[in-house]
Amino acid sequence: MLFTLVRHGLGLILRRPQLLAVETQAPDFAVTAHDGSTVRLADFRGKKVVLWFYPKANTRGCSTEGCGFHALYDAFTQCNVQILGASFDTVEDNKIFAARLGFRFPLLCDTAHVLGTAYGAGSAGFASRITYIIDEHGRITRIFARVNTSTHAQEVLACVQ
Repeated sequence: MLFTLVRHGLGLILRRPQLLAVETQAPDFAVTAHDGSTVRLADFRGKKVVLWFYPKANTRGCSTEGCGFHALYDAFTQCNVQILGASFDTVEDNKIFAARLGFRFPLLCDTAHVLGTAYGAGSAGFASRITYIIDEHGRITRIFARVNTSTHAQEVLACVQ
């Protein structure tokens, strides 16, 4: 998990980003996706949402994790689940990432780190590898703060079935 330097008195301290709590309302957002569209959490009311943060597009671990979600995309869709990837990468970087791996779900480009900060996934540098499951009413039902990139998508699918 990433830490943030915070001014404290005359010095600086490291602060761990605060994860949101299960059973709380997920903060709404409006973020540009890799295809240039604006994605809002409110657009998915009535569906479950898997919001997975990843550190860097086109890296081994993020590719492995993303391919897991891609391989199970139809199973997630049958469970009325929308998958949203999110990182601090640019639209161009995420566009290349999505095209190279054939992702059928939006990759959110949180270049201003607003989404990552709101969800406790980091505020500088790279996003932390964290996943939230949000129910049809916008409430957080599960948080994965530790992720095995090889098996994570299967774990998440088991939680939403």
